[in-house]
Amino acid sequence: MAKVKIGMVQMSCSANKEENVQKAISRIREAAAKGAQVVCLQELFTSLYFCDVEDYDNFKLAEPVPGPTTDALQKVAKELNVVIIASLFEKRAKGVYHNTTAVIDADGSYLDKYRKMHIPDDPAYFEKFYFTPGDLGYKIFKTKFATIGVLICWDQWYPEAARITSLMGAEVLFYPTAIGWATSQDDDTNREQYNAWQTIQRSHAIANGVHVVSVNRVGFEQDGKMKFWGGSFIANPFGSLIVQASHDKEEVIVKELELDTTDSYRTHWPFMRDRRIDSYQPITKRYIDEA
Repeated sequence: MAKVKIGMVQMSCSANKEENVQKAISRIREAAAKGAQVVCLQELFTSLYFCDVEDYDNFKLAEPVPGPTTDALQKVAKELNVVIIASLFEKRAKGVYHNTTAVIDADGSYLDKYRKMHIPDDPAYFEKFYFTPGDLGYKIFKTKFATIGVLICWDQWYPEAARITSLMGAEVLFYPTAIGWATSQDDDTNREQYNAWQTIQRSHAIANGVHVVSVNRVGFEQDGKMKFWGGSFIANPFGSLIVQASHDKEEVIVKELELDTTDSYRTHWPFMRDRRIDSYQPITKRYIDEA
């Protein structure tokens, strides 16, 4: 049976980029020591979540991809024989920036990158100010240990993204994430938001018969106004939780996944078989107005 050990790095970040990179590398080493073969870092792990404000100085945080951070991670991947999923602020050209995740194979080679397709614009999440929507399409990455799909944070609310990536052959869907609670909110609102976030991703696991791995950050940012809710988790191909991290602690979690369970779930719950692809053309419309 095909198996792969997945490492999730859930951590807090500081304003010091080099400090964050070294902290992430230390956590990757910890995951590898626990047997991880594929290690996923959270969204934009090299910095605080800077999209809480529209500030031109924050563009200085961006870098080419591949670039300095991927260079450092490639050495670590080769040394430890692990695949690394690294979410970065990409400077593509002068004035053109993306929210991008690079995938580095276990031999240290840079495989490719995925650029975030869905870009939010909400209070404290002003990503449209910084990021150009992805133009590489949905991607899979054939790593040493598994064929994986990578989507990023806001992408996780869209079943179309999960479906397309799964149809391309992804055995596991990864979602590097940065999402939290406004500390001004009441507990019921916070709980409802987290449950919705987890539920939509677990539904992608069920609909597509694949494992889903979601990795979020923790800690207070924005002068204490935002508490990133952690809660990183892994769901099996029928949406059952395999593991869930805490809401307030830095954690390195390693779990072994049995990839062949996809075939079993898809056979017994044949959602893929029964898809009516001849009837789905309307999904490409913005909204279906009455004639």
